[in-house]
Amino acid sequence: MAPPSSADKLAALTSSERAVAELAARGVSNRRIAELRETSLRTVANQLTSAYKKLGLTSRRELSVLVGAGPG
Repeated sequence: MAPPSSADKLAALTSSERAVAELAARGVSNRRIAELRETSLRTVANQLTSAYKKLGLTSRRELSVLVGAGPG
């Protein structure tokens, strides 16, 4: 059985977690993500923490690799 694809892993996230994770993976700061999404910095941090846990990741670099926005 093949390991889950990036799309399958990202499907486990809520739409908000996915949107925040995609921005973070492209190198956007938490502060800028909060501004773009018109939400608090704390909300962005919480959504990223939740996304990292669900995806089994520990860093933005790993997140970038998963979503295809960074070095592989």
